[in-house]
Amino acid sequence: MSNIERVDVAIVGAGTAGLAALREVRKRTDNFVLINVGPYGTTCARVGCMPSKTLIAAANAFHARTRFDEFGIRGGETLAADIPAVLHRVRVLRDHFVSGVLKATEDLGARNITAHARLDGPNQLIAGERIIEAKQIVLAPGSSPIVPKPWRAFGERIITSDTLFEQKDLPRRIGVIGLGAIGVEIAQALARLGLEVHGFDGADRIAGVSDEKVAQVARELLAQEFAIHLGAQVELVEAEGGIELRWDGGHVVVDKVIASVGRRPNVKGLGLETLGVPLDENGMPEVDPSTMRIGDTSVFLTGDANGRRPLLHEGADDGHIAGLNATSEKPIRLSRRTPLSVVFSDPQIASVGKRAREIDPQTVLVGEVNFAAQGRARATQENHGLLRLYAARQDGRLLGAEMVAPAAEHMSHLLALAIGQKLTVHDLLRMPFYHPTLEEGLRTALRTIARELPPCSI
Repeated sequence: MSNIERVDVAIVGAGTAGLAALREVRKRTDNFVLINVGPYGTTCARVGCMPSKTLIAAANAFHARTRFDEFGIRGGETLAADIPAVLHRVRVLRDHFVSGVLKATEDLGARNITAHARLDGPNQLIAGERIIEAKQIVLAPGSSPIVPKPWRAFGERIITSDTLFEQKDLPRRIGVIGLGAIGVEIAQALARLGLEVHGFDGADRIAGVSDEKVAQVARELLAQEFAIHLGAQVELVEAEGGIELRWDGGHVVVDKVIASVGRRPNVKGLGLETLGVPLDENGMPEVDPSTMRIGDTSVFLTGDANGRRPLLHEGADDGHIAGLNATSEKPIRLSRRTPLSVVFSDPQIASVGKRAREIDPQTVLVGEVNFAAQGRARATQENHGLLRLYAARQDGRLLGAEMVAPAAEHMSHLLALAIGQKLTVHDLLRMPFYHPTLEEGLRTALRTIARELPPCSI
C-alpha cells in the first residue's frame, strides 16, 4: 500500500466546473491534484460558446448587407463570404481564448496529472498507473457530442460541434440534425454565410422554447433563412454525390451533416458504481444541487457530467459549490441562481426564471410585446420577435419570461435580476426606461400585466 498517494482533494476534469472547483480548493489547501485526460481549455473556449459566437459574428456581419438598401446604402450585392478565411479567424480567436484558460493550470507542476481517472470506492481513484486516496473527490469530466451509431459509417462527413471549427472549408450543402441551442445557432450562421442549410428536429418546437406563441414566431423567423423540418425522424442514406436525408414527407441530398442531437455526460468508465449509491437507468446518481454531493459520499459530481443544466455559468457555479464543500468541515448549502439561457440566433431566443411549461395558467398573468412596431427596433431594422412575460396573479411578482427578440441577452439579464430580487411588475415599472431603447418593449409587456393588477402609484 506504500504506493498510494494521499491528498485532501482530487479534482477530475479541467473544464469549466473543474477549474472553478480548483480556484476554491487552492485557497484552502496545497495538498490536491488535478487529473485530466484529453485537451485542456474547457468545452466553452475550445468547441462551444466562444468559437461559435465568433462564427456567428462573421455570419451576422455578412448578413448585414441584406439590409443595406433599406438604409439607403448601395452595393451590398458585390460582397462575398470567404469561408476558409472565416474559419481561420474562428480558430485564431479560439486559440487565444484557450490560452487564457490554460494559465489556470500552468503552475501546478506535479499536482497536474494527465491520465484517465476512475473511482475505486468513495475515497480512491485510479489514475493511469497511480493510486490516489483523497478525503474529497470532485468529478468534472464534462460531456461529449452524441453521434448515433449508424451515422458513424459516414466518417468525416458527419461533423459535431467538437469538429466543426477544425474544418478548413465547408461544402455548399449542409444538413443540421438537432435544432436545440447549438443546432439553431450553427444552422443560421452557415445559412447567412451563403450555404444551403436544411435543419431537422424530432421535437415540434425550436431551441427548447416551451411557450407556444414564442415558439411559433421563432420558427417563422428562422424559416426565412434556412429550411426547417420539425417533428421529423431522419434517416441517413448513402447517395451519389452526398448523403441523402430521408424523412416522412421528403428527402434531400447534402454534402455533410452536422450532428447536434445533444451531448452525453462522460461518466462511462468513471466508476460511479463503486460508490454504493443508487444509479438510474443512465447510470447517473442523484446529486444535491445545493452542495453537489452524491448522496452521503465524499464525492461531488459537477458541470455537464451531472446533466443538470449544461450551461457555462451553471457549470462554474457547480464547481464553486463543490470546491467550497470539498474543503469545509460542515456542508455549505448555496441557493442556485435564477435559471437563464440564451440562444445567440437573430433574433436571440432566451428564457429566464420559470418557463411557460412550469407555470399554472390559472395563477399567472401574461404580458407580451411584438417588436414589429417597436420604435427603436424599427430604427435599427430589428423589428421582429415576441416577448412573453409571466407574473403571479395574486401580487404581480415576476416569475419568468420566454422571448425571441432583439437584444434578448440584455433583457433576460435585467429580468433575472428582477426575479432574483422578487420584484413585482409595479417595482419594475418604477425604474426609468430611457427613450428610445428596446427595453421600452419590455415596459409595454409590464404595462399589459399592470392593467390587471390593483392600481399602484408609480
